Amino acid sequence: MNMHELSAAELLTRYADGSLSPVEVTQAVIQHIEAREPTLHALYAFDPDKALAQARASEARWRRGEALPLDGVPLTLKENIASAGTPVPLGTAATLLQPATEDAPPAARMREDGAVLLGKTTMPDYGMLSSSLSSFHPLTRNPWDTSKTPGGSSAGAGAAAAAGYGPMHLGTDIGGSVRLPAGWCGVFGLKPSLGRIPIKPPYAGRVAGPMTRTVQDAALMMRTLSRPDWRDTMSLPPQAIDWLDLQRDVRGLRVGLLMDAGWGLPVEPETAAAVQAAARLFEQAGARVEPMQAFSTRAMIDGLDRFWRVRSWLDIEALPAERRTKVLPYIRAWTAGGATIGAAELFHGHAQMAALRDAAVAACQPFDFVLSPVSPVPAFAAELASPLNDPERPFEHIAFTLPYNMSEQPAATINCGYTAAGLPIGLQVIGHRFDDLGVLQVCAAFEQMRPAQRAWPG
Repeated sequence: MNMHELSAAELLTRYADGSLSPVEVTQAVIQHIEAREPTLHALYAFDPDKALAQARASEARWRRGEALPLDGVPLTLKENIASAGTPVPLGTAATLLQPATEDAPPAARMREDGAVLLGKTTMPDYGMLSSSLSSFHPLTRNPWDTSKTPGGSSAGAGAAAAAGYGPMHLGTDIGGSVRLPAGWCGVFGLKPSLGRIPIKPPYAGRVAGPMTRTVQDAALMMRTLSRPDWRDTMSLPPQAIDWLDLQRDVRGLRVGLLMDAGWGLPVEPETAAAVQAAARLFEQAGARVEPMQAFSTRAMIDGLDRFWRVRSWLDIEALPAERRTKVLPYIRAWTAGGATIGAAELFHGHAQMAALRDAAVAACQPFDFVLSPVSPVPAFAAELASPLNDPERPFEHIAFTLPYNMSEQPAATINCGYTAAGLPIGLQVIGHRFDDLGVLQVCAAFEQMRPAQRAWPG
């Protein structure tokens, strides 16, 4: 196996026994990135010299017997996770580029534990799309089929993980932005409970989450990322969680299977077949799998859409005219609807977010875990903003992911099959609020149950 393909767990073992060094691994990953990046365009602020300097410092710590928990493991961060000295464009040409003055909490934790930051990963304007379309970044492409999108808004992170740009990648998620690209790129992605990973700025539904090729590597990242940081005013209190305890017997678990979200695009047949086959594997392993009824409604989503249109319209309208015109036209068209929404309609829209939260928690309550598709459709054309490419119908493909941002529940995606064209299909695993470890454990169990995976594309 090539060095750029090794997992974080394997690298730490090899560093400890001296059979590999952080410097030679970082050099190998940089070489691989330089070969693939002209096609994939997954990175922003890629800095090989800084990465090698970090790797040399890591190598010295290993030699002194002072290695840190993730020392020398290559890492990328989504560009909206601030790292000191690097501008944060937020995916849009409308942003004035100024170096960040400090590391955001996730960047700080990973740096404290010795990870080697290769660079940042791309995203669409303001993270508002489930594709890689951006007015600032080049178009990021899916390594499995470069005519397709990797998804978004953690677009570059999904592509980088699938292509082997090292083992550890960190995205953010407010409606599916970790799970959708992870699902469409065939990698593992965890959207943790709100507040589990401190982040800045925090707001309703927003989380950071690991995107890796293995569940174990995500667990290693969670061990670091879940440490407290006072700057996140919505963060959870510290908890003694053994993140690396991934053993879980699924026998006797009551598992819900949600195949109808209640709204949005219908689940296409290949996706439905792959998710149902995954559910049968759980049954064969002794879990009780039961159909789950749809719980979210069009009224909930229309209300949420109105609220976020107004919020985003206010942000964009506040920009000077010359910067406002640089925002992606699709985003401008979507936010324009916020200009005519009155206070009462806005209030009722916000109330629908709470209604969706209550409905999701109630629907999941009878089950230990819930399974569903991540997306009703596989990866679509890279040049499109969304599967429908219609700013008046922007959310039709996120009906299975969005509810768990509002309900603050942990939800992960793990590959469960491929389309006839060879595109990955994601299985979503949802747990009760705060049971992030349980979700990791169930995904680790499925990792052992599922058929052999195809060779990685990168």
